[in-house]
Amino acid sequence: MTLALLILIPLAFALAVLLAPAERARFIALLGTLVAGVFAVFAVVSFDFGYAANRGQLGMDIDWLPSLGLSVSLGVDSVALWLIVLAALLGPLCVMGSWTAITEHRKMFYAWLLALQAAMTGVFAARDLVLFYICFEFTLIPMFVLIRVFGSTNRKAASVKFFLYTFTGSIIALAGLLYVVWFAARNGTGWTFDIEALTMAAYKMSAGEQSLVLLAMLAGFAVKVPLFPLHTWLPLAHTEAPTAGSVILAGVLLKLGTYGIYRFVLPFAPAAVVEYAPAIAVLCIVGIIYAGLICWVQTDVKKLVAYSSVSHLGFCVLGMVALNTTGLTGSVLYMINHGLSTGALFFLVGFMYERYHTRSMRELGGLASKMPIWGTFMVFFAMASVGLPGLNGFVSEFLCMLGAFQADAAWAGMEASTHGMPGATWGVLGPWFAAVAATGVVIAAMYLLYMVGRMCFGPLIEPAGHHDHHDAHDDGHAHLPPDLTPREIGVLLPLAALCLYLGLQPTPLMKTLEAPINDTVSLVRGSVERPDHNGAAPVHHEPAAGDEEGAGHETDDGHAGADAGEVVE
Repeated sequence: MTLALLILIPLAFALAVLLAPAERARFIALLGTLVAGVFAVFAVVSFDFGYAANRGQLGMDIDWLPSLGLSVSLGVDSVALWLIVLAALLGPLCVMGSWTAITEHRKMFYAWLLALQAAMTGVFAARDLVLFYICFEFTLIPMFVLIRVFGSTNRKAASVKFFLYTFTGSIIALAGLLYVVWFAARNGTGWTFDIEALTMAAYKMSAGEQSLVLLAMLAGFAVKVPLFPLHTWLPLAHTEAPTAGSVILAGVLLKLGTYGIYRFVLPFAPAAVVEYAPAIAVLCIVGIIYAGLICWVQTDVKKLVAYSSVSHLGFCVLGMVALNTTGLTGSVLYMINHGLSTGALFFLVGFMYERYHTRSMRELGGLASKMPIWGTFMVFFAMASVGLPGLNGFVSEFLCMLGAFQADAAWAGMEASTHGMPGATWGVLGPWFAAVAATGVVIAAMYLLYMVGRMCFGPLIEPAGHHDHHDAHDDGHAHLPPDLTPREIGVLLPLAALCLYLGLQPTPLMKTLEAPINDTVSLVRGSVERPDHNGAAPVHHEPAAGDEEGAGHETDDGHAGADAGEVVE
């Protein structure tokens, strides 16, 4: 029932916002997101992190049309739970961050913001494919409205491009998902949309069928991430969206794509993932380097942060297709850590824009002398995005690259008579993939440090006529002091504390992710080792000594052929 409340509470408060006077809208929205946050904390306390992987906890099942296999089924593993917590955390921060920025159509803004939170929670909580897809598609509507109505000057083009790209990809992904449903019904499972049952059925598909399903699902989820070359909608959407829209887009909405790959692509088409992992990794690396170089030449600081998401999430997917526990652990951590640090950067850009009404690095500079608190936070979160050791970005980025580095069967000694290298694992990537991807870390340091140097240090540069405009022009916005207010500091402090904690002490969070990640690795590895696999050529590898040591926890690869749902201890 807890998961149902996490979906229903934002919807109920969205309705309350529409019925209340406009001046109370933001107070009601803040209360609604805080109540949802309390239930998210209760969900974490109630969750048994030692429970079997991929078996939904905190669940609820309501039959809808049993004859068609339709039901409302909720349940989470630890990966989905932490993404729900991330959405619940960013909810009240987005309301507080928009307190003075949104002065018109407040009821519409906060109602759609709450509806978006409900839909995102539904995506992560769904155990039924129909409910997942309904929530997945519904997220397009609130974000479309937020960009089109509350965005910047080019908001109409940005909203249309966002909707067309993501909607078209989702339709193609739906075709792949429905094929899995049809395959399950044809092979004795009956009509069902239960994700776990479909995972078991999809395991029997031939290599050719899995390849088609993989390509269809990636068409939808890769657009959402987004992966190169399907990324072109994102910078415009980010740049034109209001601050809260950009934070939610970077913090949670993009993670619907990476979560979709984790939840559906890997379990539904494991043999095809193994075959196509090098090609996907190449696209990730091209995106990491290409987007990083574009960031380097940006003069709009918000567009720079937007393109950085393309680069950063390339690391996230690279770790995922490493197909070992090190890489997958880093990938899931990246989903969370990117939401914290990049979301905070968008808040900082938004707070600056409220004061100067420009984001151009040609018109702004040396702001730390006038806004020392803002400058301190900007340096801190830029370092978190760079991957400075001791902050959250380092842990996830390092694990993603380490996972890719280890993931080579020959490197592990599995395809030769020699002993494998310590720490190497079964996989189809290897050291060269990690080495080339690591250049993206250097590029990220260059463009983020360049941004910090221009925006924070040096002589103070402000737009011409800034003081006259600020004193004479009354546009309905509250008068803001030069530096951050206590409200704005309160928005950034929780994010800063989490970035520091997860950078210094990531082990507790990593341990909670062990069970579902081990199960996913076991499922993918087993798909190419099972001699009875339909159509997929069996590839036998012996487990390597010390396999998965780099992840910081142990995995017994002797269970690599375990069936879906079986826990690897």
